[in-house]
Amino acid sequence: MMAVLVTLGVVIGVVVLLVLWGIGLYNGLVVLRNRYKNAYAQIDVQLKRRYDLIPNLVETAKGYLKHERETLEAVIAARNQAAGAAEALAKMPGDATAMRAFAQAETGLAGVLSRLMAVAERYPDLKADGQMSRVSEELASTENRIAFARQHYNDEVMAYNVKREVFPSSLVAGCFNFAPASLLEATQSEAERTAPQVKF
Repeated sequence: MMAVLVTLGVVIGVVVLLVLWGIGLYNGLVVLRNRYKNAYAQIDVQLKRRYDLIPNLVETAKGYLKHERETLEAVIAARNQAAGAAEALAKMPGDATAMRAFAQAETGLAGVLSRLMAVAERYPDLKADGQMSRVSEELASTENRIAFARQHYNDEVMAYNVKREVFPSSLVAGCFNFAPASLLEATQSEAERTAPQVKF
C-alpha cells in the first residue's frame, strides 16, 4: 500500500512539474511576443514623428517650388499611404501581409522624398532657408531613430521566433497558436535600403 502511495505521489509530482514547466514556456512566449509588439510601438512613435514632419517640409518648400506642385502632391499622397500602412501594421505587428504593405508604402515614400530633395537642389534660396534646414535636420534625425528602432524590433522578433521554433517551446507554441512574426526587412529597392537624403 505504501509503495502505491509513493508511486502515486511521484507521478503527481512529475505531472505538477510538467504543468509548471509548460506554464513557464507559455509565459515566456507571451513575454517575448509582447516585447516585439512593444518594439514595433517604438518604431510607430518615430514614424508618426516623421509623418508629422513631412507636411512641414512640403509647406516650407511650397513657396519656392510653385512649379513643382505635382511633386509636392506626390509627397503628401505617399506620406498618407505610408501612414495608413503603418497604422495597419501597428494593429498587427509581425503580420507578414501587413509588413509587406508597409514596406511597399515606405519604399514609395522614400522615392518621392528623394525626388523632392532632387528638385529642391535646383533652388538655392530653398536650400538656404532656415526653416527648411531645421525641418530637414529633424527629419534626418528621425530617420536615424527609425533605423535604431527597426534594429531593436528585428532583434525582439528574432528572439521570439527562435523561442517558438525550438523544442520543447515549439510544442507549446503550436498548441496555443503562437504565429511567427515577420522581420522588418529592406526590400530589394535601393530607396528602401537608404534613408531619404534631406540635406540642404
